[in-house]
Amino acid sequence: MSKNPREIIFEPLITEKGTHLKLEDNAYLFAVNKNANKIEIKKAVKQMFNVKIKKVNTIKVKGKPKAMGQYIGIRPDWKKAIVFLEEGESIQELEV
Repeated sequence: MSKNPREIIFEPLITEKGTHLKLEDNAYLFAVNKNANKIEIKKAVKQMFNVKIKKVNTIKVKGKPKAMGQYIGIRPDWKKAIVFLEEGESIQELEV
């Protein structure tokens, strides 16, 4: 079953850690679908940005409890992917 890359990759994450990873390890952070596996993430990034990928690491992030006045809720769980690119590759759309 072939999924649309936009169903797998939601958005790039621009964070301090992500900037450090980009400079040191040529890696990019993405918020991804909770049910996506590493192979699907790799194919989606390759199709969207036309780059060569070395490896993909994934992290499941637990939702944090949040209070709004007297009401207490929990933010949803989500998943992020660290995509390591081959040497000399870069994603021009995400360069600042």
